[in-house]
Amino acid sequence: MKHLTQAYRALANRHGLGAALFVAIAVTLWVVVFITLPQLSMLDYSFRFNLPADQIGTDADHYTLSNFHSFFFNADGSLNTLDLVILGRTLLAAAIVTLIDVLICYPIAYILAHGAKGVAARLMVIGLILPYWINEILRAFAFRVLFGATGVVNTVGMQMGLWDVPVDFIRADVALYFGLSYAYILLMIFPMYNAIEALDHTQVEAARDMGAPLWRVHWRVVLPIAKPGIVSGATMVFMLTAGALAAPQILGGPSNLWFTQVIYQWFNESSNWPRGSAYAVVLLLTCISFVLLMMRVFKVSVGEIGK
Repeated sequence: MKHLTQAYRALANRHGLGAALFVAIAVTLWVVVFITLPQLSMLDYSFRFNLPADQIGTDADHYTLSNFHSFFFNADGSLNTLDLVILGRTLLAAAIVTLIDVLICYPIAYILAHGAKGVAARLMVIGLILPYWINEILRAFAFRVLFGATGVVNTVGMQMGLWDVPVDFIRADVALYFGLSYAYILLMIFPMYNAIEALDHTQVEAARDMGAPLWRVHWRVVLPIAKPGIVSGATMVFMLTAGALAAPQILGGPSNLWFTQVIYQWFNESSNWPRGSAYAVVLLLTCISFVLLMMRVFKVSVGEIGK
């Protein structure tokens, strides 16, 4: 609270009281109305029975843990391995997509921050942003066409003699990983760029002058500076990938069910909002716990991420 007060006073001193009030009211409304209240409502739903409208508010409408119990256990008391495996597979896929984006975006962010200058830098930024003018659904279908049996990838691969028959990239979830990695790539690049840009390039030059190989320069000089940006981008990519729905439905294989699809089924197909809310709460808490664990492993605080 002390830091928020200091930030508010600094904003008021620099831009005036009106601007500071506008920012404070807008941020408060956003956090309370669009984040906190929906989450609290979903949490309340998750502890309720799925009752007809005429029984809501009666004695039958009380809190229960049955929705969470159903996630972990079947009706016969055995472990609900189906939903647990789907959740684990979703988190693993989100971690893989996050790792892919880190590996792709780190060199791009470094070149953008310390390599490209002037027109080249502007062209790189435009090249990164321009594809996102296209709707996410259309981009997902484009990847499905690209990796389809008669798509560009299979056509080029067979013409080059790399394989003889079309590869089912959809069933193998290759298209899904590529699509999700591409969908959130900007959320990884720009936090990295923001962190790496603060690096004094003379430190890199000094390390090279002292004979350090390029990999060691990045490991000992660049990565410690870029770490908050990497963790910030990885957090956003992981959370959004784990919560993705459109891309898994369009690009996912027939046997690979995403956990968000299970939540969607409970809400829309089964009309069981309490059960869907419980599953959504489980996904949210699991993702937050995983992110906090990774922050602890890499020794990065929330304050560093927000820089």
